[in-house]
Amino acid sequence: MSRRQRRLFVGLFSILITGWLLTLAAIVLWAERDDSSKADVIVVLGAAQYDGRPSPVLKARLDHAVQLYKQGMAPRLLFTGGRREGDAVSEAITGQRYSVKQGVPASATMLEGTSRTTLASIRGTALLLGTDTSAQTPRVLLVSDPFHMLRLTVLARLYGMQPMPSPTRTSPISAKQSVTLEYVVRESFALPADVVTVAWERLAK
Repeated sequence: MSRRQRRLFVGLFSILITGWLLTLAAIVLWAERDDSSKADVIVVLGAAQYDGRPSPVLKARLDHAVQLYKQGMAPRLLFTGGRREGDAVSEAITGQRYSVKQGVPASATMLEGTSRTTLASIRGTALLLGTDTSAQTPRVLLVSDPFHMLRLTVLARLYGMQPMPSPTRTSPISAKQSVTLEYVVRESFALPADVVTVAWERLAK
């Protein structure tokens, strides 16, 4: 490898590392935000469920979303999340059933029950809300864990929504710093990967 090639390699590597570190910092900073205000719909990102019983992580998200609904933040709750292998019901249906038991009318709920990734959840939400055909930009309250908020906000904007992060603070993920760090590091790779995927899909059309 020539000196010029080495310099180019070092330069590109430095750019990648700097970009990754900036992404990490942005994820951590964005996790502290809570822009809860009046919206058209509260979007709850799915998480694991066990035979229709929400996992502690999903329960924390659902409790937060139900509280927002009862505070009058939005007239509808939209639950996302499909079925994993072996599941009898989807994460979305689990969320709906749980919220109804907490006093939310079933008529005030919407389901996006096919997605198995964050990107698919946001894409499906945009489809349900008709962002491609509506003249108005729907205001969406995004409910998930804090580490998830930046990616959700970026993707929601890319799909024609006006996002407002409203993270739950009671998730088991937030209870342990080591676990939180693991998820933040994952997000630092998932965020740019999803943005590249969206850009590639649009270029391919």
